[in-house]
Amino acid sequence: MDRSVRVLPARLDRVDEVRAAVATALGGDAPLELVAPTGSAADASAPPLRVPAGTALVVRTSGSTGEPQPVALGAHALRASAAATAARLGGGGRWLLALPLEHVAGAQVMVRSVLAGTVPVVLEPPFRPDRFVAATARLGAGRRLTSLVPTQLARLLGDPDAVAALRTFDAVLVGGAATPGPLLDALRAAGVRLVTTYGMTETCGGCVYDGVPLDGVRVRVDDDGRVLLTGDVLASGHVGRPDLDDEAFVRLDGERWLRTRDRGSWAGGRLAVHGRLDDVLVTGGEKVAPAAVEDVLASVPGVTESCVVGVPDDEWGQAVVAVVVPGAAEPDEDALRAAVRERLGRAAVPRRVVLVDALPLRPSGKVDRTAAARLAARAAAAPVPSSSPGGSTRNPTADPTPTDGSPT
Repeated sequence: MDRSVRVLPARLDRVDEVRAAVATALGGDAPLELVAPTGSAADASAPPLRVPAGTALVVRTSGSTGEPQPVALGAHALRASAAATAARLGGGGRWLLALPLEHVAGAQVMVRSVLAGTVPVVLEPPFRPDRFVAATARLGAGRRLTSLVPTQLARLLGDPDAVAALRTFDAVLVGGAATPGPLLDALRAAGVRLVTTYGMTETCGGCVYDGVPLDGVRVRVDDDGRVLLTGDVLASGHVGRPDLDDEAFVRLDGERWLRTRDRGSWAGGRLAVHGRLDDVLVTGGEKVAPAAVEDVLASVPGVTESCVVGVPDDEWGQAVVAVVVPGAAEPDEDALRAAVRERLGRAAVPRRVVLVDALPLRPSGKVDRTAAARLAARAAAAPVPSSSPGGSTRNPTADPTPTDGSPT
């Protein structure tokens, strides 16, 4: 029998109330949706969502590929995910919550805390290194765990006190977006115990840690390079959208699998994710994968973060543009273009580099590629000689959403 979903504002200043509601929901008979305190993800005038019995939480997708969609997560799936995470991390501990509760990673921090019998320490926005240090100090003795997004880690890396605080954690989960290799290397060299995660709302968040599936999770990569996932962590489905379920879930050898939109491969017994299948630019008749260009840019000195997008171009169809957050010193653009040309070929070389103080972000903490593309299009309005890549543009007014996002 279906159940009506209770909607509760995810107010971090009422963490005890939220924790109690999540604990009740995990009983499987009182489904709950946590929504942003500043506005419900659902229309307040709409009737309550109805979900299958056994549903604990309704969590909306990040919206990175369209309108956010409500997903029903069963109590059994959430418990399986939390248990597998604890087993992989060597036990439980007290969590620092630095993510919005209305997204899956923040909700999972609360779920893990409830099942471990602990209360998370809350880092209320805005996210800043000094606030992270102060929140870490409130964790007290014992095992310390947290979950962050790459942009948060990039900000912490520039603060010695914040890096020292990061070193006190037994595990720092990072996900929600691809983490640049140099950032991972720098933090690990500093003694931070990072765990990269891969997953999505439909898998109760991260289900592959450091390229290795959690206990009870299995992964396939099909002939097209698509990643498929199965296990007890799978969502019950998309609420009210059987058409999305028909597209997302398939039965293989009698089992239900999630067909992700991600490209992947196996390397050294670990899953490597190479970006989205549909995230390809076509410039001058050649295909360019933005994630591959971003990987190269991450290796160039002076590049802290980047987002590669395509903007309309009369000659090329799409022009490759790199929106870049520079470090203390701006990157050498000749070196940047040379690195991309050497690794990926001429078609992938950015025709323009747009420097910004911060990348625009979605509320989930993922880079807002649509906003980045608009920014790039404005910068590209100035003529660029067709015979060679164009110059750079400084746009310090890029207005990122406050980073409180969620690893998957």
